[in-house]
Amino acid sequence: MSDTTIHTNTDERPREERREREQTREDSDVCPECGGGLVTDAEHGETVCEECGLVVEENGIDHGPEWRAFDAAEKDEKSRVGAPTTNMMHDKGLSTNIGWQDKDAYGNALSSSQRQKMQRLRTWNERFRTRDSKERNLKQALGEIDRMASALGLPENVRETASVIYRRALDEDLLPGRSIEGVATSALYAAARQADTPRSLDEMAAVSRINKMELTRTYRYVVRELSLEIQPAKPESYVPRFVSDLKLGDGVERRARELIESARSEGVLSGKSPVGIAAAAVYAAALLTNQRVTQSAVSEVADVSEVTIRNRYKELLESEEM
Repeated sequence: MSDTTIHTNTDERPREERREREQTREDSDVCPECGGGLVTDAEHGETVCEECGLVVEENGIDHGPEWRAFDAAEKDEKSRVGAPTTNMMHDKGLSTNIGWQDKDAYGNALSSSQRQKMQRLRTWNERFRTRDSKERNLKQALGEIDRMASALGLPENVRETASVIYRRALDEDLLPGRSIEGVATSALYAAARQADTPRSLDEMAAVSRINKMELTRTYRYVVRELSLEIQPAKPESYVPRFVSDLKLGDGVERRARELIESARSEGVLSGKSPVGIAAAAVYAAALLTNQRVTQSAVSEVADVSEVTIRNRYKELLESEEM
């Protein structure tokens, strides 16, 4: 009998403690004067009763940030948690970097001995950031991608995608027998086409350190080995850039798209370069909308010959009349 009593008392003790905790929590959520509900005034840091107005607690701690932001860009600007990781850096931006300014925290110039010391630290820091040949390879390639993307005016999302493609090629050992510049240029060319902001092979070869033939061969190899799904470039993808570079209006862009669509429905686009079609469409649209532009100007912007523009121009107008 005594054993049963002890067992019962042992079971009831946790229940009583739990009831006491719940009662304490309930008491803290009600006003001690009138029993009304409590609300928190975050602006003044006070907890008050919504029935009688009694201030139960003041100088409350605000665990949120001290700043306000009204959009995502402003929030990223004011946040102090550091830059996000990125595939555009070989270490994804997680390592430290010693600045090149030879000044201390107060802006004062360093002495000669301190400058020498900082230079040695920078040298060792760079060595530690690239621990092996694979990381040195990746660092060089990502630098090439960033340089070429800047020269071609490609957005950040294209650079990020190109960096991911190059990392995949490096992980799957596609580099042996091929140059770093070749695979990097192929990755950027593929990324630009995937993002629907394509550049022609001639434009890529102009900013790359490899020729067009090597670029074409390496690009086909990378796409095949990585099984990248890349649709053929559409002429419409080139039109906005050509119109912008020629400083033409929105009416020219709309008319050029209409010409390309008419040519597509008539089967004129098959087997023809999308860059040449886009250049001819912009030239034809400018003439049809009474905006003055020369074939040589379009040829320079699109990097195609004037003969190509004339031939495609005639074909586009003929398909429009059908």
